[in-house]
Amino acid sequence: MNRITELFQQKQPGDGGLLNVYFTAGFPELNDTTRVLQALQDGGVDLVEIGMPYSDPVADGETIQKSNDRALENGMSVKILFEQLHNMREKVFVPVLLMGYVNPVLQYGVENFCRKCAEVGVDGLILPDMPMDVYLNEYKSIFDRYGILNIFLITPQTSEKRIRQIDEISEGFIYTVSSASVTGSKTGVSADMESYFARLNAMNLKNPRLIGFGIKDNATFTQASQQAAGAIIGSAFIRLLQETSDLEQDVKSFVRSVKNYPETVEI
Repeated sequence: MNRITELFQQKQPGDGGLLNVYFTAGFPELNDTTRVLQALQDGGVDLVEIGMPYSDPVADGETIQKSNDRALENGMSVKILFEQLHNMREKVFVPVLLMGYVNPVLQYGVENFCRKCAEVGVDGLILPDMPMDVYLNEYKSIFDRYGILNIFLITPQTSEKRIRQIDEISEGFIYTVSSASVTGSKTGVSADMESYFARLNAMNLKNPRLIGFGIKDNATFTQASQQAAGAIIGSAFIRLLQETSDLEQDVKSFVRSVKNYPETVEI
């Protein structure tokens, strides 16, 4: 069973929200990718998104854009990322997803990319600019062959018809974008968001949802987890990586603070 699917199946009422943390591969330094990944797991994260840096990340706010620029300046590429992750599963047990734009995947070759994901132990992909029809007609069979989940995004502007289509073809979870903005631009749950989440909950979708955009700390994580299976933090974590002087300890402390774990508790 895919690790993402297994994680959500094991979640029980009262467990609290699942925390997914995003970071950019090759940031702050080229060889920090596996250091950050290991520290996130040690802190108690539930799953991890590793961003594949891209020169024109149109859905991302300034913080993540700058991390993309820095990672590319460091020399990060898809090839290097797979090299960094080649023995990941010797120590990392949480589900891992790669997130990015479809062009680098197409350049690498979709089948080659999915094959490599399976080899290193990546569980799923989030490619926001891959059209659903293209995925279904051209690539779904490849994803299925290698056991890689394709995670779709929905927004407050997504129609009910499309949400139900996404729910029907999805496995794992649905990435629920909280607002029609770029990453890192808003925080908290507004009245409009509450209405949007209530509409989604009333649809009784078969897939669980994780809420992204605007989640930064325990308060916003707790708010989001009351409306879905958990939440995703990106920009706030990237800012921590920009400022850290003790990467492993600061990453672990960040995760523990978001999930409200005491520092002394063994994860």
